[in-house]
Amino acid sequence: MAKATLGGGCFWCLVKPFDQWDGINSVISGYSNGEVENPTYAQVSTGTTGHIEVVQIDFDEDVISYEEVLEIFFKTFDPTDTGGQFGDRGSQYMPAVLYHDEPQKETAERVIEALDSSNVFDKPINTPVLPFKSFYEAEEEHQDFYKKNRGHYNAYYKGSGRKAFLENHWSESK
Repeated sequence: MAKATLGGGCFWCLVKPFDQWDGINSVISGYSNGEVENPTYAQVSTGTTGHIEVVQIDFDEDVISYEEVLEIFFKTFDPTDTGGQFGDRGSQYMPAVLYHDEPQKETAERVIEALDSSNVFDKPINTPVLPFKSFYEAEEEHQDFYKKNRGHYNAYYKGSGRKAFLENHWSESK
């Protein structure tokens, strides 16, 4: 199994897109690359711990490649906005690809370059590719949120502007 650690705003919205793909073993919501060990949601949400809300994905590279994981990922958020995502603002919601090794870094840079060249977005891709430092699993209530709290999740997904943005940019999201 390989790992991908990806931030695209609120982690609630990053689980469902991956759950439908063969080769994805697990998608865990959590916090990465901050300065506080074992942070809580309350701590991270202040924006003072240095953590990013992320999902950590375990996947089988014989079934789905890291490049394919990234292609799915980049269709789940606005990769041109580093100030947060949709209704969620602050460094804890910034998008990022946290690479685990040099091949992941090179793949991420190549995927970003190709996406930028495609002119899907009016602005340049501004998602940083950063070295992975740490991962702390989020509290149980944040795991598989879209399954446990469908009404809240759907209202958030639509109300935040994420749904409309994705439908505007990706025809298969409609």
